[in-house]
Amino acid sequence: MLRVAYDDPEGVEGRLRVSEFLTSIPAIGQTKCTRIMEELQIANSKRLGGLGRLQRRRLREFTAGWIADHGGTGDRLVVLAGPTAVGKGTVAGYIREHHPEVKLSVSATTRAPRPGEVEGEHYFFVSDDEFDRMIAAGELLEWATVHNAYRYGTPRGPVEEAIAAGSSVLLEIDIQGARSVRRAMPEATLVFLLPPTWDELVRRLVGRGTESPAEQQRRLETAKVELAAVEDFDHQVVNHEVREAAQKVVDLMRPRRGRR
Repeated sequence: MLRVAYDDPEGVEGRLRVSEFLTSIPAIGQTKCTRIMEELQIANSKRLGGLGRLQRRRLREFTAGWIADHGGTGDRLVVLAGPTAVGKGTVAGYIREHHPEVKLSVSATTRAPRPGEVEGEHYFFVSDDEFDRMIAAGELLEWATVHNAYRYGTPRGPVEEAIAAGSSVLLEIDIQGARSVRRAMPEATLVFLLPPTWDELVRRLVGRGTESPAEQQRRLETAKVELAAVEDFDHQVVNHEVREAAQKVVDLMRPRRGRR
């Protein structure tokens, strides 16, 4: 409901008062509602469609936490995205190795494998013709051209099957892809992975040595644009250290009880 209200402020959901939305949630009465709105710094007269960016984020995070605390199942579909070289693949790889209960979606891409990448584990490496066929057949949940070079996409079938089976699924994709997933599956939770600092992002990109100097510069220019998209995401995780960042992402998929 929140995403519909934010996308269409003049629609039925957008015109709903925040207090009416909160009291529609089980276990929240008028007294709790008043306290919650004070904590979220939202005026009683505010409607869902009229909230500012910071207020939207506070309400979205509160709602997800409350539902999980009171018997929810955690977020079944989490999308991990962020700027180039922030370490999305490394964090996702850590989750794959240390949290087998989380199903990682394997993307298809038209780029060549990097050293150490395994077909079917890190990516499905396909030709442009095969990628075109997958698009035409509706087999991709999302796809995008990244860095004006190669195409990446998420096969739809494995994601839908895992969710239907009750599993938690993690998608590690680019920012364009994350936006596409939100349109296709509004229930998805979007997590933005941030670098500790800009200098650290530059160090990581240059240090991995997989791009030419010209390509590195192009990716850094793209990263500046990508970082501006952080406000469109539900949660932010700073990748200071891989294990810690991975744990924060996994925690979003687990039931959380008893905090309120």
